[in-house]
Amino acid sequence: MYQSSKYNNKLNVTGRKIKELRIKNHLSLSNLSIKFALLGIDISKPSLHKLENGNRVIKDYELYGLSYVFNIPLSDLLSDFEKEINKNNVG
Repeated sequence: MYQSSKYNNKLNVTGRKIKELRIKNHLSLSNLSIKFALLGIDISKPSLHKLENGNRVIKDYELYGLSYVFNIPLSDLLSDFEKEINKNNVG
């Protein structure tokens, strides 16, 4: 069975940002799941919970769906990771 690699013991780098945006926008996991369904993206409440906790890999179309739902650029979802990489860059 394929084992996904991890970064800082997480399967994604956007989970914390997803949760932050969801709370900032006053959305429950169920509400966010419904918004995804309206876009044709099937992602359940438990899957969203796993994403937020870094226990699930995020698919590219889910990442775009998040930027669409929250009306932000894709780069905003990766901004914390980008800062961390730039801070740790030794080259």
